[in-house]
Amino acid sequence: MTALPVDGPPTPLSRVVVRAPGKINLSLAVGGVDGRGYHQLATVFHAVGLYETVTVQPSDVLTLSVTSHVVGDVPLDDSNLALRAAKLLQERHGVTAGAAIHVDKEVPVAGGMGGGSADAAATLIALSRLWGLRLAPDELRRLGADLGADVPFAMLGHTALGRGKGDDLSSVLTSGDWTWVLASPGGHLSTPAVYGRFDELMLEIGREVPRIPEPDAIQLQALRSGDVHLLGQTLHNDLQAAAFSLHEHLEDLVTLAETSGACGAVVSGSGPTIAVLARDRDHAHELAGILSGSGRVGLCLVTEGSVPGAKVVVEG
Repeated sequence: MTALPVDGPPTPLSRVVVRAPGKINLSLAVGGVDGRGYHQLATVFHAVGLYETVTVQPSDVLTLSVTSHVVGDVPLDDSNLALRAAKLLQERHGVTAGAAIHVDKEVPVAGGMGGGSADAAATLIALSRLWGLRLAPDELRRLGADLGADVPFAMLGHTALGRGKGDDLSSVLTSGDWTWVLASPGGHLSTPAVYGRFDELMLEIGREVPRIPEPDAIQLQALRSGDVHLLGQTLHNDLQAAAFSLHEHLEDLVTLAETSGACGAVVSGSGPTIAVLARDRDHAHELAGILSGSGRVGLCLVTEGSVPGAKVVVEG
């Protein structure tokens, strides 16, 4: 008779590697402020093929190291979202173990593309496995929402409608291929500063924002049908004017993209990264050449859109 295996404790892991994508906002409608001080949003998140790769290994204490392939300073203190994610997981689940966390960065730093949120998402997934917690995706997304509205989307990926402060997510059906040029003029825009400037501009022009903003139905139709030209026409960001007023080169860059034949161009999130929609990859490289040659761009990348969310790539 063949003996059946006896269930026992899982074999301890020596390494877990998780990859999570950056994002752009295809539209961002900003509404009133709720009782917690957050603006109500209706935004369409779109995951793009630039990734943060987080590797975790056992350690007595929490440590963090970073390898970055993009310009910009990455904090290594408690303001880093990967470290905050690790400490949140420890606190909520009584974990006393540590971990050595390494982040390999491709997403522009402080560019409105959710790189830090992708770090947090990947860290939560990786440490849940390394520490034997094996938390369900819904629970991980709820934890992620405590760290920032973009974190749950980095786990979900593809394209999704975000409501509330952005963390109330529902997947959006898309078809076809989406190709983007992601261009940044450099510099940094603080998200609170951009929202603050948005509030000032609304007061200056006497515009009353809706209490609960609504998503753009035509944009959702464009995504479903795979209509790149229609999608380009619907790219919109209520924070764009505020970002323009805080960054001297940003408006010129959007105008250059639009007048150079792009299907559309928009500031992603609070900026300063510009998402430029192209017909296909050849068109994207043509646009990237024009933008790079303008002397106004510090970084210019061609990538695809609506990629999957955070994924375990190594475990053992």
